[in-house]
Amino acid sequence: MAEAVRHDKTARQLRMLSDALDSGRLGPVRRLVNTLAPAEIGNLLESLPPGKREVVWGLVDQEDDGEVLVHVGEEVRESLLADMDPDEIIAAVEDLDIDDLADLVEDLPDTVIDEVLKSMDRENRERLEQVLSYPEDTAGRLMNPDVVTVRADVNIDVVLRYLRLRGELPDHTDYLYVVSRRHQYLGRVSLASLVTHEDSTPINRLVDDEQPAIDVGESADEVARQFSDHDWVSAPVVDDNNILIGRITIDDVVDIIRGQAEHQALGAAGLDEDEDLFSPVWRAMRRRLVWLFVNLCTAFVAANVVGQFEGTIDKLVALAVLMPMVAGLGGNAGTQVLALMVRGLALGQVGASNVKALLWKELRVALLNGLLMGAVLGLIVLAWFHNPGLSLVIFIALTCNLLLAASAGVLIPMTLKRLGFDPALASGIFLTAITDSMGFFTFLGLATVVLLR
Repeated sequence: MAEAVRHDKTARQLRMLSDALDSGRLGPVRRLVNTLAPAEIGNLLESLPPGKREVVWGLVDQEDDGEVLVHVGEEVRESLLADMDPDEIIAAVEDLDIDDLADLVEDLPDTVIDEVLKSMDRENRERLEQVLSYPEDTAGRLMNPDVVTVRADVNIDVVLRYLRLRGELPDHTDYLYVVSRRHQYLGRVSLASLVTHEDSTPINRLVDDEQPAIDVGESADEVARQFSDHDWVSAPVVDDNNILIGRITIDDVVDIIRGQAEHQALGAAGLDEDEDLFSPVWRAMRRRLVWLFVNLCTAFVAANVVGQFEGTIDKLVALAVLMPMVAGLGGNAGTQVLALMVRGLALGQVGASNVKALLWKELRVALLNGLLMGAVLGLIVLAWFHNPGLSLVIFIALTCNLLLAASAGVLIPMTLKRLGFDPALASGIFLTAITDSMGFFTFLGLATVVLLR
């Protein structure tokens, strides 16, 4: 429901923005754009064709430029950066948090990167270099090194004086992290505890050591899963020696979860979630051509199967009418299983330990659906063509193809994952190839044996 409301809001904003742009009056456009949050502006920019996007980008408040760049896909970001001069880029990114800057820095021109680093103080430069030293899609790359720490051997009044002296806290600060003299993570203290206990209370009496720290090498997907499981707002990040080196906050995790959803939705069709909706025709064509070519090859396999039974089809034309039903229903059933598998693999719910049980469950579901749908389709075929043999053939063929589709839906993503490929990437193409080819083979093969011999 919330997602639908958000989509409706975006559509309404886009319509209002397009109407204002078409009117040629930039004042209303500027006012509309600058009432939006940076993430909303980024979403609208991605929804606009290049000409209108350039106009709107020029009207965004310069203070929001950096945050907007963080919230758009890589291709759109490249196009926006191309319209900015080096001084504008430096001004846009200089106030970003270290973790957000780390997301952007590799997309910046080399000369701009040098200037950005020179504009930073030594401490922040070292923090940025530390974050960039970790691989992408790991906790180290997601974390913000700006973290508030306290010692266990001090009282609340000391901590409160320190916080007042500091002046401000990082965004989403719900806990302060307790560390040893060697800066090793010991636990956390909530801000609520600091303001509800006496000033003389020692910190070591308030330490919550239940929350485990996240290892710096943990994958982004695993980080998102832990946040989801435990309802964290923030979490500490430690190195191999349990030294506290940063923290991850919920805003970064929400971006991960949204990215996962987009990747699953687009990856199944062989598309990149960072692709610009209005990317140049030539670039979009080249990206999609690869998977279309794969699809063409698999289509030839299915066509070759049909070609082997050309004589059968010539003798019984009804087969040509019915065989797309067998393949189509098999493909649909397999896609349902495939969607569950890709989601389960992404969430860490499916692995070698439970895949056999999952396969057995899906085969039983497919068998029951196959028997029911096969019986229904068989009765329709009997009433249509008055051929009991043809009715029996389509009943058996559909049941077999649904069983095969269930097996393929489970095993294709597991095989891709084991081979080191992304399970979400074009699994549907291979699934369709199998259900089409084997659906045609089973149906036409049975028809040849049962009806023509």
